[in-house]
Amino acid sequence: MSKSANSTSLYAIESTYENGKHSSRIVEKLGTVADLEKKLNGQDPIEWARAYIAELNRQEEEGTRVVTIEYNSAERIEKGEQQTFNGGYLFLQRIYHDLKLNLICAQIADKYKFAFDLDAVFSRLLYARIIYPASKRATYELSARFLERPKFELQHVYRALEVIAKELDFIQAEVFKNCATVQERRTGVLYYDCTNFFFEIEQEDGLKRYGYSKEHRPNPIVQLGLFMDGDGMPLAFCIENGNTNEQVTMTPLEKKIIEDFGLSRFIVCTDAGLASTVNRKFNDKGGRAFITTQSVKKLKKRIKDWALSPDGWRLPGSGEVYDITKLDESKEMEEEKKTGKGNTYYKEQWINEDGLEQKLIVTFSTKYRNYQRRIREAQVDRAKKLLQTHPDKVNKKGQNDYRRFVARKGVTKEGEVADTDVFYINEALIEQEGGYDGFYAVCTNLEDGPDAIIDVNHRRWEIEECFRIMKSEFKSRPVYLCRDDRIKAHFTTCFLSLLLYRLLEKRLDNKFTSCKIIKGLRDFNFLKAEKEGYLPSYTRDDFTDALHDKFGFNTDTRIVTNSQMKKIFRLTAS
Repeated sequence: MSKSANSTSLYAIESTYENGKHSSRIVEKLGTVADLEKKLNGQDPIEWARAYIAELNRQEEEGTRVVTIEYNSAERIEKGEQQTFNGGYLFLQRIYHDLKLNLICAQIADKYKFAFDLDAVFSRLLYARIIYPASKRATYELSARFLERPKFELQHVYRALEVIAKELDFIQAEVFKNCATVQERRTGVLYYDCTNFFFEIEQEDGLKRYGYSKEHRPNPIVQLGLFMDGDGMPLAFCIENGNTNEQVTMTPLEKKIIEDFGLSRFIVCTDAGLASTVNRKFNDKGGRAFITTQSVKKLKKRIKDWALSPDGWRLPGSGEVYDITKLDESKEMEEEKKTGKGNTYYKEQWINEDGLEQKLIVTFSTKYRNYQRRIREAQVDRAKKLLQTHPDKVNKKGQNDYRRFVARKGVTKEGEVADTDVFYINEALIEQEGGYDGFYAVCTNLEDGPDAIIDVNHRRWEIEECFRIMKSEFKSRPVYLCRDDRIKAHFTTCFLSLLLYRLLEKRLDNKFTSCKIIKGLRDFNFLKAEKEGYLPSYTRDDFTDALHDKFGFNTDTRIVTNSQMKKIFRLTAS
């Protein structure tokens, strides 16, 4: 009530708390007591006003209050006033707190006794890596786009990187332990692979070394080794010098998993590049086992002849023996159309290589054979076109480069040195490679049936997808950091961002692609409604509905009031 000499006016007042200050604002002018007495036909205006306020409070509590916002078309926006905010991070924030990363940060902060908010910095590094991937400086600036603006400075970001690098092993071990309450970890089978990330510099230093780049870039690189569990969830990682042979990166990280994570009995699945005898022997003891791809080309002649021979092939679940040269192509194509996979024939035998007993399983399928043929035919066509248009650019770049089919002859028919080199298509190499079409091999020390071994090995594609997401969607390369500790911290944030993303993907029942999820989070924006709340500016669709359904809160109303948004903040950060 506001009393003056001539009248008493009634207002609806709302208590507010913004920027750490308590205040109040007028929501609605109800009228003067005299005017209300006339309108209410004798009802007590004060009693009516109290009942009206009680109803507004009920609607506010239930989120059904009608909000009226008034704007003056002549009023200019204040310079520097932010109008849009991102709310996609809220779903990541819920998972972040489920993993108790905030408590991990508190433990680290208590150990080092620094004053800045490590949790605020660390969380924004993870959210921004998924939604706004950029440099550390840009991440600091972009974090202001989130609905909740953390209070830290740029210097705190770099100080946080130093601490994160020191506590890398502790963070990984604690996250693994906490993840068990969020998502069941299938650790019976672990997948390992190694990739590298390049730097936009020329000088070698520390971890940054010249080595074999998987992208054939002439830049220093670092090696990243990654373990993934049976559900495609990242488990642990390591960073090594760029000139380190990837085969020696697996065992040290595996030992850390055994010691820090308390795992002891599991199967390690790798590709042929990581299948050294040392790694196989390490996993042939202590209740562990291995499944690794095997190059048919590199088998010893006696075993290779057996592997490529057309007879002795079987189908899983069938006792019949087949000759793959006599397969009915029409029946094979019909089976492929019906199942989407086609028939996969196999043969197996135990072999002893370098004192290690292991089972070699070789598979053959017409679908895989036809796929390899199509790839090679396209490469041969490119090689022929190159000879016709740019014969000066035929230098072979790699074992899978199409230019490998271009051969060079530097002598005449008489055996003398030719004045100029003659280039031609190497038909012998084409025929030689064609002899391996359709064949695929794995080695293991397990006694399980070939169909079970093949199914386990088939899921290796998910770890390749992890690398693709990190490199493409998360833009984790090129790396612009120089110091080794900051480089390790950078990949720690990339690893944990990948874990957050995978957990979100699982919670959404794997119904959406990585592009849809990341774009959906990035576009999950709100407009600030002056003093009232936030207006959703994203497009409601199946993805946003699934997010709200799985996380137990809703933002797709016409307006999300300040009180409703505060409840969401508390829900996602508890």
